[in-house]
Amino acid sequence: MALSLRPNCEYCDKDLPPKSTEARICTYECTFCAHCVDDHLSNVCPNCGGGFVPRPIRPAREWRPGLSLAKRPASNERVHLSYSKEEVAGFAAKIRDIPPEQR
Repeated sequence: MALSLRPNCEYCDKDLPPKSTEARICTYECTFCAHCVDDHLSNVCPNCGGGFVPRPIRPAREWRPGLSLAKRPASNERVHLSYSKEEVAGFAAKIRDIPPEQR
């Protein structure tokens, strides 16, 4: 199953097209921009508590049959936080000093 490549930052709603190098994801594909991960979330996913990594870029060209952005397009369903920004800040403050591999 391919990543859904969500189209926006869940925190600030910035557009994150499939080729964006600014997109960050957690293990559950929660998607945020690099700015929000660094400046607002302290590398703490507000949904699961995990850390973030750069989202891979799906090849535009079909190098292998059926495997390309054209054959497996990105999602166009925008996702937004289920928590207030105050709740997110409090959650991140509780666990930001714990390394992601120990959360």
